[in-house]
Amino acid sequence: MSDQETERRRFHRVLFDAPVRVSDGDMAFITTLVDVSLNGALLVRPDDWNIDRGASVVLTILLDDNSSRIRMEAEVAHLDRDSIGLRCMSIDMESIGHLRRLVELNLGDSHLLERDLEALG
Repeated sequence: MSDQETERRRFHRVLFDAPVRVSDGDMAFITTLVDVSLNGALLVRPDDWNIDRGASVVLTILLDDNSSRIRMEAEVAHLDRDSIGLRCMSIDMESIGHLRRLVELNLGDSHLLERDLEALG
């Protein structure tokens, strides 16, 4: 098992279908969130995606109320034909609050959330 697979399994992913914007500063892509964790996100890969693995991007997730957003600086961790995996590198306090609540509501178990928070260090 690779380090990446071990890290990926340390955080519980929750399915959450939402529109997202991914930008590398030069280009921006609108796509769909597949799932999210406290450590990153999995997205549907747009047909015109041209950002390489390892690149720094900004991910913005639009939440259900259309006024709240989760914004994180992330790294492109992996690319597949149909998906993009992002690893969270930095997130502001308001966004981590929204993300924590989203994960907690979808996990349905506060003990699992606490374990994920401990894994963040």
